[in-house]
Amino acid sequence: MRKYILIISLLIFSKLFADILIPMDLTQTNHLKAYGVAFKSVKDTHQVKWLLNYRGGSFLLKDLQGIKNECNIRGVSFEIVSGSDIAIINDEINANNMEVITLEKEPKIAVYTPPNSLPWDDAVTLALSYAEIDYDKVWDEEVLNGNLSDYDWIHLHHEDFTGQYGKFYGSYRNAQWYKDEVSSNERMAQRLGFSKVWQMKHQVANKIRDFVVNGGFLFAMCGATDTIDIALSCYTVDICEAAFDGDGVDPNYKNKIDFSRSFAFENFDLITNPYIYEFSTIDASDYAQLRGADGDYFQLFDFSAKYDPVPTMLVQNHTNAVNGFLGQTTSFKKQYIKKSVIILGETPNAEEAKYIHGNLGKGTFTFYGGHDPEDYQHKIGDPETILDLYKSSPGYRLILNNVLFPAAEKKKLKT
Repeated sequence: MRKYILIISLLIFSKLFADILIPMDLTQTNHLKAYGVAFKSVKDTHQVKWLLNYRGGSFLLKDLQGIKNECNIRGVSFEIVSGSDIAIINDEINANNMEVITLEKEPKIAVYTPPNSLPWDDAVTLALSYAEIDYDKVWDEEVLNGNLSDYDWIHLHHEDFTGQYGKFYGSYRNAQWYKDEVSSNERMAQRLGFSKVWQMKHQVANKIRDFVVNGGFLFAMCGATDTIDIALSCYTVDICEAAFDGDGVDPNYKNKIDFSRSFAFENFDLITNPYIYEFSTIDASDYAQLRGADGDYFQLFDFSAKYDPVPTMLVQNHTNAVNGFLGQTTSFKKQYIKKSVIILGETPNAEEAKYIHGNLGKGTFTFYGGHDPEDYQHKIGDPETILDLYKSSPGYRLILNNVLFPAAEKKKLKT
């Protein structure tokens, strides 16, 4: 009789302490929306544990009907694990290169993007919309007015902070969309008291730098990665040819560059010719194009989850080999990356980094080369990427790792 009572008691105990496991390995039916479930749970003040390196970076949540409903609605697979199952999972985590990170605070998210941009014009806004994660749009006026203090995390739309309108002059200067972009930026600069667009963009870059120094989280892709560093290192210096601002570059600009102000890159040379679709020597797009879609991929590093939880969070995935993809800035030549910067993903057998991370002041920055992880060579006017066709995209997972990163318990972020 006692034996049966003990068994029944154990079963009841196990049920009382059951949790929801959202696996992030190959058994997951929708990796991208799983991030949205985790984010909403944090927003609803439910505890979420991120199991780093356990089954692709799985999530452990309380067994609540509302969470199960969200998973079912979004097509996210989950498992109910008992108290004894959780004990086994914890033992496995303790014995291996794994760690448990508690997500404790909903990060306030902003995307720096033009007011007329569409969600599918940028991989991050596309990922956020698909995962059903809330975000606000900000642009030059909001940044210069100090509104970034309302946010924890900001993504930079593939913006040109040098004031050269993306270096599209050579191919698209007669296109109406290009003329409209120039006019829109000129009107904004005049309204905000700047005589040149590049002066406004340099000041915006400086405000974003202040945001990071004061504890903010910055994520950037494509052309925003190198152009913000160019703008910061050339702060107040005219590096725009007459095609962009009506007069030539400062003839002494090379002696005025201050690489100590940049986030990630140093000792690079600028490419000021308006007919060349490139900003500087940082970008390695030419090498990626030579490899082609079939031969272009990058490898994620394996970090110590217990001693390096931050880079470990940023590389959580169900594979460590990710297909490459092009952008205006596709990847970064290692010779120009500061030694203090951590390389999260690199191109094998090449001196190129695709995915990097670093600290500045109290905050962090993460740069990810390329435009769209599921569109190898995205061109102007191409149709949008339908993420329902790429529910388990490893490249898009890296974006969403960054969205959850600021939600982690602060004592872990400082290790």
